[in-house]
Amino acid sequence: QVQLVESGGGLVQAGGSLSLSCAASGSIFSFSIMGWYRQAPGKQRELVAAVTSNSITTYADFVKGRFTVSRDNAKNTVLLQMNSLKTEDTGVYYCNLHWGPRNYWGQGTQVTVSS
Repeated sequence: QVQLVESGGGLVQAGGSLSLSCAASGSIFSFSIMGWYRQAPGKQRELVAAVTSNSITTYADFVKGRFTVSRDNAKNTVLLQMNSLKTEDTGVYYCNLHWGPRNYWGQGTQVTVSS
C-alpha cells in the first residue's frame, strides 16, 4: 500500500516562495512518475509539474521558470520549490504517484498567496 503525505503549504505574499514536500511509503517510489497537482476553488484539478523515475521533468506553462520539481529516490521524497508566487497559484496542492495503471494521491496541502 502506498501512502503520500504532503507538507509545507501555508500563507505567503505574492512574490514570495514556498517549498512543498511529499513523503511516500512503499517500495515502488523509485519506479514511479511523481507529480504535483493543484485545485483552486471551483476549478478542476490540474497538473503543475511532474518528474519521472530518472528525473526528467515537465511543467505546466503557467509555472515554467518559477517552480522546480525534484525527487530523492533514496528518501522516497519529491519536492516542489515555488518561487515568484502569484495570487492565482492559490489552491490545494496534491502529490501524485503514478505507476503503471495505478494512481495514488496525498491528502493535499493548502497554499494561499495573498496580494
